[in-house]
Amino acid sequence: MKIYEELNARGLIAQVTDEQEIRELVNEGKATFYIGFDPTADSLHVGHFMALCLMKRLQMAGNRPIALLGGGTGMIGDPSGRTDMRQMMTEETIQHNCDCFKKQMSRFIEFGEGKAMMVNNADWLRDLNYIEFIREIGPYFSVNQMLRAECYKQRMEKGLSFLEFNYMLMQSYDFYELYRRYGCNMQFGGNDQWSNMLGGTDLIRRKLNKDAYAMTITLLLNSEGKKMGKTQSGAVWLDPDKTTPYEFYQYWRNVADADVLKCLRLLTFLPLEQIDEMDRWEGSQLNQAKEILAYELTGLVHGEDEAKKAEAGAKAFFAGGGDSDNMPSAELGEEDFQDGAIDLISLLVKAELSGTRSEARRAIQQGGVSLDGEKITDFKYLVKKEDIGETGLVLKRGKKNFKKICLK
Repeated sequence: MKIYEELNARGLIAQVTDEQEIRELVNEGKATFYIGFDPTADSLHVGHFMALCLMKRLQMAGNRPIALLGGGTGMIGDPSGRTDMRQMMTEETIQHNCDCFKKQMSRFIEFGEGKAMMVNNADWLRDLNYIEFIREIGPYFSVNQMLRAECYKQRMEKGLSFLEFNYMLMQSYDFYELYRRYGCNMQFGGNDQWSNMLGGTDLIRRKLNKDAYAMTITLLLNSEGKKMGKTQSGAVWLDPDKTTPYEFYQYWRNVADADVLKCLRLLTFLPLEQIDEMDRWEGSQLNQAKEILAYELTGLVHGEDEAKKAEAGAKAFFAGGGDSDNMPSAELGEEDFQDGAIDLISLLVKAELSGTRSEARRAIQQGGVSLDGEKITDFKYLVKKEDIGETGLVLKRGKKNFKKICLK
């Protein structure tokens, strides 16, 4: 199966502008394509995962990826899918975030001469003369058509600023510059980016010539993929200092039964034949599929050693085997104890299993907290230092959240 057909079979392709041409370029390894990443944080999250895996797949098939960092567009903010205006960032913050992105992307994409490129649209956007830009680019965009674009609909309800209205022109101009500078002939993005991407394709073809080789393709579920980056407790980051490898593993281990096969197809590099075989699995077998998903994705992001540790930590707790040293842990120092003990509420907060003391108290009273398998319902319960000892205690809140409590 060739790469374009594989992308289709995995459910990655939603819409294209020139399917036959795109198929030939991609399958022959002649595509120079870009995907944009706005540096709104100092780490990528699992919502970016699909794009990174796609870039890796296409590079493996001989195509050339361009990772476009939005150092320029990041100063405006993409209004797509938002009901409020993004918080403005300083140039220093944007540059720091771009540096962090490059380090993380290097685990997926091979950069270097003749290989993948990383460029920053600040290189051409920040020094633009506004009057010259509007005269050169503005005539190719219809305001009436822009206002009908999906990316602006939610913002129109609360008020779309002129600053954000410029975003489509900026993103379209990115494709135009990448085409001129690097021969970029294809762009990829999520369904929520379709209007912006069509603007770039149309700009190249109308401004340069009708036969300009510029293609557009969107990824199925990429906009849903952004939602995957959020959980009830916050974002799931690719930075191990923000989301530990174990927490990352557990995130994928706990996906819904209905989503596990979809995630295996979209995100892993397992053969489709192997995944199709799992379609027949039911009941407890789906837990095995989730373990495979969690192990494969943790290995991609954090390396195989960390994936093995995370797997061992999960088995130690949930399956009664494995090495408990690989459980996520929280360390207590002398300052955490008073008269040789710490109250259970403080311990839950210290272990980051509860955000506040009142939340911790409710969890205890509702029977959702246990120590080494023993349920504790007394919120005044004291954990003594000698109870922790050298081996530690396992503190659990709910069915899936736990920490091994250790002494420094």
